[in-house]
Amino acid sequence: MQPTKRAAVVQANMGWNDVGSWDALWKLAAKDANGNASQGDVMSLNTRDSYLRAESKLLAVIGMDNVVVVETRDAVLVMPKSHAQDVKKIVESLKQQGRSEYLQHLRVYRPWGWYEGIDADAGFQVKRLMVKPGEKLSLQMHHHRAEHWVVVQGEATVTIGDEVKVLQVNQAAYIPFETVHRLENSGSTSLYLVEVQSGSYLGEDDIVRFSDDYGRTK
Repeated sequence: MQPTKRAAVVQANMGWNDVGSWDALWKLAAKDANGNASQGDVMSLNTRDSYLRAESKLLAVIGMDNVVVVETRDAVLVMPKSHAQDVKKIVESLKQQGRSEYLQHLRVYRPWGWYEGIDADAGFQVKRLMVKPGEKLSLQMHHHRAEHWVVVQGEATVTIGDEVKVLQVNQAAYIPFETVHRLENSGSTSLYLVEVQSGSYLGEDDIVRFSDDYGRTK
């Protein structure tokens, strides 16, 4: 590497905040007359100097000062701002209990789009999928689950075994156990589907990829 003669060092005092906690985020955010930083559908009464965030539903906070209240689809966090650094203890506890919340959100992003959980119980789970225009999932198979796909917006090109067909809105496809299949959005707008999985095991690792545009085959 060649040295440069066009570099300069200038002394500056511009401050620094790595926004490493909810308390730090409150300090940087715009606040109302009561010192509250609110985001989303939030109602507060007799509450001051707090960070209030709602992502999926109405959040109502009454009679609280110097707190952090964050609502998401999969969890709710309530704590004094002074305990903001203790969030990592909750994360560690989730990890020790073998829970999935510390690893992923309900909406999981993939190169082709995303999926999110809607409902789940013994033997089934329901997901919502979005496939970006021109993208497709891997050609794959599952050993322990069957799937139903219902198109709710856009147009899907579906491969099931040796058959390839196009599904329009309100049309559906059934993929039996151990059947090679693929989902593709060959259109110019986003494709949205509801996927119902049923079977004895529904983990994401029950997948055998035969072909994949993103290099995920083994």
